[in-house]
Amino acid sequence: MGIGQKIKDYVLFTKFRLSFSVILSALSGFLFAGGGTGMEAFYLLVGGILVTGASNGANQIWERDLDILMNRTKNRPLPRKSMSIVEAVGVVIIFLAVGSWMLYQLNFNAMLLGLMAFVSYAFIYTPLKRVTPWSVIVGAFPGAVPPMLGAIAVTNEFGAMPGALFFVQFVWQLPHFWAIAWISHDDYQKAGFYLLPSRTGKSKVSAFRIAFSALMLIPFTLFPWVLNMVGVFSVMTAAVLGLLFFLIAYKLYLTLEDRYAKRLMFASFIYLPLIQFVYVIDKYFFYAP
Repeated sequence: MGIGQKIKDYVLFTKFRLSFSVILSALSGFLFAGGGTGMEAFYLLVGGILVTGASNGANQIWERDLDILMNRTKNRPLPRKSMSIVEAVGVVIIFLAVGSWMLYQLNFNAMLLGLMAFVSYAFIYTPLKRVTPWSVIVGAFPGAVPPMLGAIAVTNEFGAMPGALFFVQFVWQLPHFWAIAWISHDDYQKAGFYLLPSRTGKSKVSAFRIAFSALMLIPFTLFPWVLNMVGVFSVMTAAVLGLLFFLIAYKLYLTLEDRYAKRLMFASFIYLPLIQFVYVIDKYFFYAP
């Protein structure tokens, strides 16, 4: 196997593109808390990528026999047998160890948070995916860690600001992942995964819960304003973005059509970094406490 293919395998195994979106969220929290450039940002971003990559890799080790059954995952390195279990475990251990060390260079709480996210994602959320539709809510806890991690890298304490950023991303994950689960529902069923919010599948019940979670984003994105961390610019932007996002989810509820689930999924990719960096921009350019 050539080095190019091996690099591709590592990118697939660690889900590098997903890791990039994770560190973008971490960066928003870091900047919002007052962090600057330099080694602190380097340790946060690289350490965050490595710990996230370790989590994704551990997930694929757990699910290697199930990934073969689904079209979306059958070409991952472990199902294709282009990576051995020993190599995969080694990658996870190295990524987790180096990533945790980098987060420790920021502070102990940052490292602790990274390890908690790894354990809850790899050893709680992953096995629950075949047990209950509510596994997505469990997975939303480690998934909401990045902006909190970025803030704690600066503040070194679990305070109101990291908590507010955490809950914004936590609620965002519900319509985001449920939209993905809607699109991939038939494929997920091949492996026995129940990721829609109801065992009734692509139904009015599931669509209602997706739309309701999208609606709940509006009040949750106002938390930083309620806590006097941002101003009117964030309120107006959050309200407009939240309403537009909800309307797509509501259209899914009305029609139950896959195309609106796809629109919701793509909108969610845009929505999250927009709202997170609106907070940053507001704090530094518009807000006057």
